[in-house]
Amino acid sequence: MGKSNKCKAKKQSYISVPSQIITSLSSSSLQSLLLSPKKAHLNSSFFVGHNYSCRRPRVCLSALFLFVLVGLLRLGWNVNTLVLCSQSFGSNTGKVGERDHQVLVTSQLHSPRPLHLESEFWKQPDGMGYRPCLELSAKYRKASEAILNGRSKYLLVVVSGGMNQQRNQIVDAVVIARILGAALVVPVLQVNIIWGDESEFSDIFDLGHFKRVLADDVRILSSLPSTHVMTRPVEEKRTPLHVSPQWIRSRYLKRINKEGVLLLRGLDSRLSKDLPPDLQKLRCKVAFQALRFAPPILELGNKFARRMQNKGPYLALHLRIEKDVWVRTGCLPGLSKEYDEIVHNERRRHPEFLTAKSNLSYHERKLAGLCPLNAFEVTRLLKALGAPRSARIYWAGGQPLGGKEALSPLTREFPHFYNKEGLALPGELEPFANKASFMAAIDYIVSEKSDVFMASHGGNMGHAIQGQRAYAGHKKYITPNKRHMLPYFVNSSLPEAEFNRIIKELHQESLGQPELRSSKAGRDVTKYPVPECMCKRNKTT
Repeated sequence: MGKSNKCKAKKQSYISVPSQIITSLSSSSLQSLLLSPKKAHLNSSFFVGHNYSCRRPRVCLSALFLFVLVGLLRLGWNVNTLVLCSQSFGSNTGKVGERDHQVLVTSQLHSPRPLHLESEFWKQPDGMGYRPCLELSAKYRKASEAILNGRSKYLLVVVSGGMNQQRNQIVDAVVIARILGAALVVPVLQVNIIWGDESEFSDIFDLGHFKRVLADDVRILSSLPSTHVMTRPVEEKRTPLHVSPQWIRSRYLKRINKEGVLLLRGLDSRLSKDLPPDLQKLRCKVAFQALRFAPPILELGNKFARRMQNKGPYLALHLRIEKDVWVRTGCLPGLSKEYDEIVHNERRRHPEFLTAKSNLSYHERKLAGLCPLNAFEVTRLLKALGAPRSARIYWAGGQPLGGKEALSPLTREFPHFYNKEGLALPGELEPFANKASFMAAIDYIVSEKSDVFMASHGGNMGHAIQGQRAYAGHKKYITPNKRHMLPYFVNSSLPEAEFNRIIKELHQESLGQPELRSSKAGRDVTKYPVPECMCKRNKTT
């Protein structure tokens, strides 16, 4: 009866009825609804005593419809979804969710997941009225004139690591140039020995935009001027961690004033996270406004994001389950002894790769929350937090150790599972082949534009997106409370409903709500932009 040709032959009509109504009907009531007009008893209670014969079908149908409508209104049902539908249900267009709002009485008798429960997962946190505010002090603006007009000091910077690590170092390079009153030559991206990516700054970022946004803060030059090309720069390779502006001036200012050119390498985490307010605002300006991706990357990343958005909200996952992540963290993937042995062997060959606390065993690291979540743990966490099975998921990250097997817990529970390769049309990714920074940038764009974001482990990308989403109005960002939740994961006696309740409770304050950077020492303002870069007032800058 659901096929279109039969519908046309018999000229049958269908009524789309809310599923709650169906579940409330008794079997006899349901059977009476399913009877065709020819078999229906005319001497029903509605016609008793009227000796009525239906010779005008349209009038009968109208009367029946009004009777049902009045009955529904008396029962208090919401009839907004009661729609006469003359089209066939047999033609399936394949659109996600198209049949979720219609119930074919003859076949679909099971209630779907309540919509309010599904929508709860996509609910955004309360941003508490915080908006970007980057107003600089009069003292900062007054100093800008001399800095921008200076022609005697130039800062060269070489940044290393992956794309997101390079972003952090570029932010600090701009701030250091401002501290020294020097012009900044466009940072050099060091060739990554792991990925072999030889991309330059302008390949990844929009250089023209970068210069324009920072035009009132620091002079940005594409290269050294001819007057300084032959100058041998003063090179500094061993800047300590978390140095203050005072340390930078005392260490470098005299040398750069004398030689004219200063070269810095390896700026990762070298500059203090606790800076004066104006320099914190400059950090935010670079991270959230100036560092825009180059047009070809931005165009493709936005295209992929639109493909994810076309059929509703989506979740972006940054999965940290590549082999090098397991090696560096001192953790195990939890797949099989074979894969555990691969990680152990790699760690024995390269003990310098281990960055986690080496005095802890794997299980101690795990319970301390120092290990990435594997796909099984991510799946269980998402289910406990209310992610519907129909959720569309974009996963960012490199090739997982174990391939498809490593992802199978996620793909079984959430079948709408995509990455950039799965979203790309033939040839779209070819221009970016073997360019890890390009691929990381596309992941960044699609993840940042998602309705919900979660990283299975910390890292530069997760931190950058956390700050970006906060600056964009505190879009939902799930921070797994690994240290507190993992003991419940290993408690097999805990009923699922109780497990879900506990997990939700543990994450009530870990969904992207505003957090004050100043509430904990050493927090990066590009991860926690409140209060230096966001404030509660109408005026925005």
